[in-house]
Amino acid sequence: MLLWLVAAYLVVSIGIGLFAATQVHNARDYITAGRNLPMIVVLAMVFATWFGAETVLGISATFLEHGFRGLISDPLGASVCLVLFGLIFARPLYRMNLLTLGDFFRVRYNRSTELILSICIVLSYLGWVAAQITALGLVFNVLSAEAVSMNQGMLIGAGVVLLYTLFGGMWSVAMTTFVQMIVIVLGLLYVTFLAGDMAGGFGAVVGKAAAEGKLAFLPTLDLTDMIAWFAAFATMALGSIPQQDVFQRVNSSKNETVAVWGTALGGISYFFFAAVPLFLAYTASIIDPAMVERLMQEDSQLILPTLILQYMPFTAQVIFFGALLSVIMSTASGTLLAPSVTFSENVLRGFFPEMRDSQFLWATRITVVAFTALVTWYATSTESSIHKMVENAYRITLAGAFVPLAAGLFWKRANNLGALLSIVLGLSTWLLFELFVPAGDIEPQLFGLIASATGMLVGGLFGPAPHHRPHAGHHHAAATTHHTSR
Repeated sequence: MLLWLVAAYLVVSIGIGLFAATQVHNARDYITAGRNLPMIVVLAMVFATWFGAETVLGISATFLEHGFRGLISDPLGASVCLVLFGLIFARPLYRMNLLTLGDFFRVRYNRSTELILSICIVLSYLGWVAAQITALGLVFNVLSAEAVSMNQGMLIGAGVVLLYTLFGGMWSVAMTTFVQMIVIVLGLLYVTFLAGDMAGGFGAVVGKAAAEGKLAFLPTLDLTDMIAWFAAFATMALGSIPQQDVFQRVNSSKNETVAVWGTALGGISYFFFAAVPLFLAYTASIIDPAMVERLMQEDSQLILPTLILQYMPFTAQVIFFGALLSVIMSTASGTLLAPSVTFSENVLRGFFPEMRDSQFLWATRITVVAFTALVTWYATSTESSIHKMVENAYRITLAGAFVPLAAGLFWKRANNLGALLSIVLGLSTWLLFELFVPAGDIEPQLFGLIASATGMLVGGLFGPAPHHRPHAGHHHAAATTHHTSR
């Protein structure tokens, strides 16, 4: 019965997504929802950027193992990223009226920078989307009492998300996410209230967590520990800024104010609401410590679903798994669209500049199908945890793309040589440490970030002055013509 109700919810989600597809008349509608989205929808989409499988299943399991110290990257770093993007990056990027972040790298630097960084951005999504597909497989596996295998569940979940993302693009992402966010917030609050009551009340749960040291999150005064803490924080807080899905949500806003505050408030909402699954997971360790201890050895991501199935009434089970599917699908659809759009706009289109709008739209949809197949294959073949897949996703963009984006927007000396040195030094240093230096306390991507900043500084100070610098609003008309004409 529970499985059939969840299946019905999936059908409703597909229906909403396909209805939204009727709003798509051209490529710009598909990618930016016609730049018509109001504050409440943008806030919901930004909130959904990271409130996905890793928040409910991944970081809640990590919290039980390591406490807040294991969550410096997410939710702390992830929330700070969204707030920084909203308050600092959203306004100048929104005014440029571009389709993708890759377009910024072409306009500000050159085609080579656009191509390299766009490929980096696409690759960074492999682990992130795969984490959502893995979680969908886990949900179907649990709900069917293992009658549906993990891999079969991944295929079903990927097919559902693909169906409505393929036809409706950003319109489908926006409308389904808005409905799904309502289900998520109400559903998780209800289930958490029940679990808290079973565990002895809110105060008892928080007090026990504090007594066990689970709530400590600051580093010790040891220098190595502080650097390791900062590396984990910066990987998400800075490495996630040059990401197409965050930019796409900003760029779909109806005006600048919505772009800035919808993003910043979405980030703040994410930080506070991410505490809900953490609290829920910790109640499990009080309600059934033996079950938690057993699953920590087998698969800690199963702790929450098992708690719900074994201890909650049927209504709460329906609400939880409906909310969980909403969480995963809202993140998966946005993160599936973002790399596909980046690839078709900034890789394919550069080689076929005469592509008409209708051809570009079809190329983007074909890319969505291809990327879905790729991440589903990756999800079924990797053994990484959901949290680890998400955490690793931003290493490449921190090392290669953050400095060219930030310097291009806010440093007038940033030039093509600086961008080239920044990318080459950043990525090569990161890869060198990642592949050949034994794992240490300092993450390899932090060395890559330092090398990237050094390259930009050297190129900017000693290279030729840039021919132009895009000012706010300067490319508005040009960008519109550029994309509707070719």
